[in-house]
Amino acid sequence: MGGTTTISVGSDGVAIITIINPPVNSLSFDVLVSLKESFDQALQRDDVKAIVVTGAKGKFSGGFDINAFGGLQGGKGMSMGPASKPGYVSIEILSDTVEAAKKPSVAAIDGLALGGGLEVAMACHARIATSAAQLGLPELQLGIIPGFGGTQRLPRLVGLAKSLEMMLTSKPVRGEEAHNLGLVDAIVSGDELVETARRWALDILERKKPWVASLYKTDKLEPLGEAREILNFARAQARRQAPNLQHPQVCINVIEEGIVSGPRAGLMKEYTEFQVLLKSDTCKSLIHIFFAMRGTTKVPGVTDRGLKPRGINKVAILGGGLMGSGIATALIQSGYQVVLKEVNQKFLEGGLGRVKANLTSSVKKGKMTQENFEKTLSRLKGVLDYESFKDVDMVIEAVIENVSLKQQIFSDLEKYCSPNCILASNTSTIDLSLIGEKTKSHDRIIGAHFFSPAHVMPLLEIVRTSKTSPQAIVDLLDVGKKIRKTPVVVGNCTGFAVNRMFFPYTQAALLLVERGADVYRIDRVITKFGMPMGPFRLCDLVGFGVAVATGSQFVLNFPERTYKSMLIPLMQEDKRAGETTRKGFYVYNDKRKANPDPEIMKYIQKAREMSGISVDPKLAKLSDKDIIEMIFFPVVNEACRVYAEGIAVKAADLDVAGVMGMGFPPYRGGIMFWGDLLGSKYIYGRLEEWSKMYGEFFKPCAYLAQRAALGASLSAPLDQAKSRL
Repeated sequence: MGGTTTISVGSDGVAIITIINPPVNSLSFDVLVSLKESFDQALQRDDVKAIVVTGAKGKFSGGFDINAFGGLQGGKGMSMGPASKPGYVSIEILSDTVEAAKKPSVAAIDGLALGGGLEVAMACHARIATSAAQLGLPELQLGIIPGFGGTQRLPRLVGLAKSLEMMLTSKPVRGEEAHNLGLVDAIVSGDELVETARRWALDILERKKPWVASLYKTDKLEPLGEAREILNFARAQARRQAPNLQHPQVCINVIEEGIVSGPRAGLMKEYTEFQVLLKSDTCKSLIHIFFAMRGTTKVPGVTDRGLKPRGINKVAILGGGLMGSGIATALIQSGYQVVLKEVNQKFLEGGLGRVKANLTSSVKKGKMTQENFEKTLSRLKGVLDYESFKDVDMVIEAVIENVSLKQQIFSDLEKYCSPNCILASNTSTIDLSLIGEKTKSHDRIIGAHFFSPAHVMPLLEIVRTSKTSPQAIVDLLDVGKKIRKTPVVVGNCTGFAVNRMFFPYTQAALLLVERGADVYRIDRVITKFGMPMGPFRLCDLVGFGVAVATGSQFVLNFPERTYKSMLIPLMQEDKRAGETTRKGFYVYNDKRKANPDPEIMKYIQKAREMSGISVDPKLAKLSDKDIIEMIFFPVVNEACRVYAEGIAVKAADLDVAGVMGMGFPPYRGGIMFWGDLLGSKYIYGRLEEWSKMYGEFFKPCAYLAQRAALGASLSAPLDQAKSRL
């Protein structure tokens, strides 16, 4: 897997061992084995009195090489040779070689010391860091626990409560805080780092500084009874915050083992539990999403042409509503100059006011200083005409979903903007070819679909038509990166990727309710599954107006497989429109708290009569598992269509889109990955059975049928999928 360590010995008798594995000096097995060899060499050499461990180019180590996990999960040993021994890294290398050495070692930490990187540093006898250094154990984000002794050493260095917080939240601490906690022994500048660490190592040797084996340090640990109380409190909190996840509980158990039975027993339990978690669906899912998120910016035929992003500095936004103001906020926060255009003064003031309110909220939360607030706001200018559009690099249209209005706007933009200006639309459902129909600028028309609230939600769907130029896509990918969004490039169709995949989500829920399932039970089950909210609570949040407008686009374009329910229109007639009117499927109090409303039964009854549907006793008594499958399998089915039509470049992009755009639980790996965990055959069988009972809405698509017939993965690359058919 590459990577190594080097050793150089100075005239002062200090050996400098440097970890080298660009870009973040991750710990592949090659690096770990090399680290042991360098240590063994330093310990055997008579000219070495003490040791300093550091990382090349201002980064200590970003942690264990995640690329190696795939091999481990496939059941392969930890690599050839000694590394497959139980506890080889945590016991033989870090405890019995580094920590037990008869020569003192000091970690010199700049940049990142995360995961395995921090675990290496904690095995040294002291740690010196820069104030910019970041130290943490973020392994739980990947469905595992620290595996190189972190569960045992961190509590002994910073105390139980703080170590639990650091591990369970995966949040790193900066150098200064690490120093206050006792995780590092001194803070120095980057220039003085290695020199100070050298002197410190020699001072330990001369007993001028303490020689500490952190595994056996006990002064920061509470007495057993008190420690158990802290651990039980953490257990309850983790259960409340992550009821579907086992690994936070496992982490707490492993920490407890070390406190109760001693650190060596703790290290062995850490190793065995790490191996079990590594093969869990949760870990596989989280690692899949980790790589999938980093892979969305690779678009064959676009990002492999050597095109450089053009400098986009000034952006115009049309429409200062909720979306337009959110997009403006995201852009000015990342240094872009923004021109916000509205149709009249009142609307313009409203739009500018919303941007200001978004920034004020950041100041109140302590995320932004007052000075930065002023500076950020100064990048925004409000206008009522197209005069200042002549020098903008990109326009984002964010007006209401009305085809003729958008067509008129794009014709105007062609007149007022420069010929290189990118013309983007934030439409969530309307076909881009239709929007640009009356223009001659098809190569620079692109979709920039943000999710609400646009300055908070992490996904940006970049929608290309068959005529959008690769340069425009490369430019927008760059903007996405700069405003800290995860961009996913998708093809042009009704609803694009996210809304199209998830239109059956609400429709399946409506179908179940009209046939006897309970609205609030469905929402509870779906929330328990891991969604931020159930389909009915989501309808209330986005508002019935939006729900009906987008729903009607799907009914129009996919009439054979949409479920047409009158439930929402009936509620609208009675002035129920969701959270904004304080009445939707729920009723809302002053604090926007949602409460069930028995009144909705009369609307359900009426909708049943209009559809000519009677209650099916089976659907009134569904298990949680059946509810989850009847709501999500149609989503998997639609995702298969989106993939087979080539709307997404790869299945993993759809996984990211669902997680980032709809809040599908990342620990389930995304909609296609989750489908594969359950198996194409199983999903096909269930959908086929329901389609016979409840109609075309559940009918499996051709791609799903083909994959099921082969017992094959839904996420296989399309060329592979086709060649096997």
